[in-house]
Amino acid sequence: MNELFPSPAAGQFGRRQKRARGARIPVTVLTGFLGAGKTTLLRSFLATPEGQGTAVVVNEFGAEAIDDALVRESADETVLLGNGCLCCVARSDLQNALRRLVIERERGELPDFRRIVIETSGLADPSPILQTFATDRALGEVFAVEALVTVVDAETGADTLSWSAEARKQVILADRLVVTKTDIAGEGAGEALAARLRALNPGAEILQAVNGELDPTRLTEPASDARNAYVAEAAHSDGIVSFVLSDAAPMPWPVFARAMETLMAMRGPDLLRVKGFLNVEGCPGPVVVQFVQHLAHPPVELAEWPDDDRKSRVVFITRNISEAQVRDLFAAVRGLRD
Repeated sequence: MNELFPSPAAGQFGRRQKRARGARIPVTVLTGFLGAGKTTLLRSFLATPEGQGTAVVVNEFGAEAIDDALVRESADETVLLGNGCLCCVARSDLQNALRRLVIERERGELPDFRRIVIETSGLADPSPILQTFATDRALGEVFAVEALVTVVDAETGADTLSWSAEARKQVILADRLVVTKTDIAGEGAGEALAARLRALNPGAEILQAVNGELDPTRLTEPASDARNAYVAEAAHSDGIVSFVLSDAAPMPWPVFARAMETLMAMRGPDLLRVKGFLNVEGCPGPVVVQFVQHLAHPPVELAEWPDDDRKSRVVFITRNISEAQVRDLFAAVRGLRD
């Protein structure tokens, strides 16, 4: 992680990108517990102009690919119109499916899609999907995860969250939360569920969809890297907390790198997600950093800051690791360097 990537055309992290994802194909991960309404939402999205040019990867759990059949009914028309394509993955390897999409597109066997939506199984933990893009450098050069969107059912979602660790993790890791079935749930169910979701993930945007209708840009718009910038440490179930480290002073890259290497080595499985902007000494633009458990995405320097706030702001979502412990570690590493 300490290795720098010099380039004649850029700074210490290689060529500066105008935005974090550069020219890579944007990926939206659509997750949510069984019966939450993911497929209905996806079918509605594919029917919009914004849904054109979308390749869909469906990862189902079970012997029959029911969701694939439902989505394919919508996506086949999209393919015929040259607006997108569909790749179904039933209990198979996501990396192979994504590689196949790229190869078949290059061969002209698929339309020239411009984005991908991965619909996960309702029982899925989203972390391995995020890890796929962190561990496979070849895929990371082609694809970039823009947003993790979790769908929650207003009728049964609150009860599911009370007993399902998978459902809670889907909510906690989300950039956006979409509440469905508010039209058939009891009065006040939507508001009560929203309050529960805010307690689990204070920084996520909470939206409502009726019959799958949702502003399609909420599935395509990149999530803000600083979505939790003003959230204090919040207690979650299962020992999961979220907090933000911010610092107006430029950070020496070796300090940040060494501290994160130590965290990953000692508590990697409990670093559920780390993401944000870092003001690195010697870099005119912000450096985007991302980690999923023991895996680190390559750091990317942007050409310019997204706003006038030049502070480092890195969101941590951890399990049984407190904000104080992380701050103390960074202070200790920085003190040793000084």
